[in-house]
Amino acid sequence: MAQVLRSVAAFRAACDQARVRGLGFVPTMGALHEGHLALVTEAKRHAPIVAASIFVNPTQFGPNEDFARYPRDLEADLAKLDAVGADLLFAPDVAEMYPAGEQTRVNVPLVAAPLCGRFRPGHFEGVATVVTKLLAIVGPCTAVFGRKDYQQLAVIRRLVIDLRLPTTVIGVPTVRDLDGLAKSSRNLYLSPVQRARALAIPRSLAQAQAAFASGERNAATLARVARVQVEAAADDVDYVEVVDADSLSPLMDNKIDDRALIAIACHVGQTRLIDNVVLGEDAPVIVG
Repeated sequence: MAQVLRSVAAFRAACDQARVRGLGFVPTMGALHEGHLALVTEAKRHAPIVAASIFVNPTQFGPNEDFARYPRDLEADLAKLDAVGADLLFAPDVAEMYPAGEQTRVNVPLVAAPLCGRFRPGHFEGVATVVTKLLAIVGPCTAVFGRKDYQQLAVIRRLVIDLRLPTTVIGVPTVRDLDGLAKSSRNLYLSPVQRARALAIPRSLAQAQAAFASGERNAATLARVARVQVEAAADDVDYVEVVDADSLSPLMDNKIDDRALIAIACHVGQTRLIDNVVLGEDAPVIVG
């Protein structure tokens, strides 16, 4: 059974001891599903000892977002972590991560600005801040993140480079349900009817992949291909965009060379869903 640690001091000491053998780290906000567990499994491939964290980080939620109702079930999450062989679990409270009088924030302005950055002001600053804190506590390690949150992964890669953190960052492909919907803790909010509508997201990505495979290289055209079904099914669409897969910046003259990111964010009911694929790199999305 994973050892549960609540304080920064205790978790840091446990990580220092584990690092002699090799340490992997998987930070999460809980409400664990197969996608999270795949990250732990991947971490196990790189290090014999794997630590996870569960912390619902308040600074990455906007004032009208779902911090209060975000699903929390530590006992169930711990059982899932035990099943895939996690060794340590850091489960701090807010005061442990944000001590009285705290005021420091980490900002990665260029990578965080496009896509979700336009619609969730302050979100990536909160993500960058808490991940920096966690990596500082854990120390040298191999940290594993999911590619479903592609922009988040890009922000984390940038801050690790810029701050010279002793962390190796690994991104794991998106895990999908049998129907093609990307695994997400927020899928729990969807009614059966809403979930059926949400399948327009992976279908749209699959259509864009098919068009790319057939030779289409205009980013605007591929975005239009993906947008049609999303607009028909979603209650609100934040974006459907094709951008540079590394910088997340617009593509010069809409021209794709070897690869590009197509990313979608939309609301089905009150639930905000995101998904993406890297055209020219990711395996085809299969929708059941």
